Order: sequence, then C-alpha cells, then structure tokens
Amino acid sequence: MSSWAAVWFCGVSWLESYLVLGCAQEAACPCAPCPFVHTWRMDEINLSQLMPGQLLARGVCRHLLSYDFVSVEELVPTPGRRVDVMALGPKGEIWIIECKSSRADFQSDHKWKDYLQWCDRYFWAVDQEFPVEILPDDTGLIMADAYDAAILRMGPEHRLAPARRKVMIQKFARHAARRAQASRDPGVARYSGSA
Repeated sequence: MSSWAAVWFCGVSWLESYLVLGCAQEAACPCAPCPFVHTWRMDEINLSQLMPGQLLARGVCRHLLSYDFVSVEELVPTPGRRVDVMALGPKGEIWIIECKSSRADFQSDHKWKDYLQWCDRYFWAVDQEFPVEILPDDTGLIMADAYDAAILRMGPEHRLAPARRKVMIQKFARHAARRAQASRDPGVARYSGSA
C-alpha cells in the first residue's frame, strides 16, 4: 500500500473505517492484523513540506525509539521557551534535543542553556554537513537526517530533582495527549483556548 490516505479498504476509506466502523470488518481488511486506529504513515508524508529542523527532529524521534524513548516535538517547558524534541525514557529519564540545520541557526540560539535545567541530558542534533567543532563539548551530539540518527556523543547526565521531573513528565503527557487529540479532531483547539 502506498498511502493510507488514498487507500480504500473494508469497503470504505481509512477515515470512515476508523470513525464509523472501527474497522469492524477486520478479517477482510488488507491491513490485517488491523490495529483499529489507522493513522497517517510518517514515511508517506511529503518530506518537502518539512523545514530542515523538522526533518532532523523526525530522524531523531525515530532513532530514540530504539532506546525505548518516546518523544514529542515543540514542547514548552516554561513560558517563552520551546524545545525541538523532548524524549521520555522507560525509567522517567528526560532528554532534550535541539535540532540545528546550519551554523547561523546555532549561533542565533542564545537560550539553549536555559533548557539544561529541564532535562537529565541535553543533545544537539545536526546533519552531516554541520560544523560540529562549534558545538559545546559538554553536551550530547546526534547526527541525523529525516530517516534516522546516531548518537555520536552521549550528553552528560545531570539528574533532575524529583519535583521538577514530575512537572516535566506531566507537561510531556499533556502535550502528547493534546497532539493526539488534535490529530483525531483538528477542530478541538477552539474548545481548549489553545492550539
């Protein structure tokens, strides 16, 4: 199948099978075993619509799954700050990854040190053309593209205080839940007073 959006299965479109039928005709469904929730396949998205930093974030998020870390993009840890990627590990570890697509992008970022107080480990994610020698040595380094990534240098660990960790895990959970709800119901933002 080339795209969930263009495919009809179970006699109806993927959206109808999810919203109306709940894919009740699972046995006849060509995507069997049917996961019930048919979602857009990330590798089917037109990558040309993404900005360079978003492409890096995509590869980073994919790679972090191999460490059993789940991730969200563009999380606000505190007003006036927004991290590119926040990852949550199986033991509650919190990593922040800032994606930099160019030297100018890195040099214009004057607030990255503010993020250190919101994570256990901090990383930069860059592509293979990025001049990595300009990045601080006391931070982690991830080489990424739109499809995958590799951790070249593990960021030093600075464990969060339990109260701060609890706050960040709650922010992570609420951010992820809002994103999931918005993907199912794009008009829901008008009810919450936020996007």
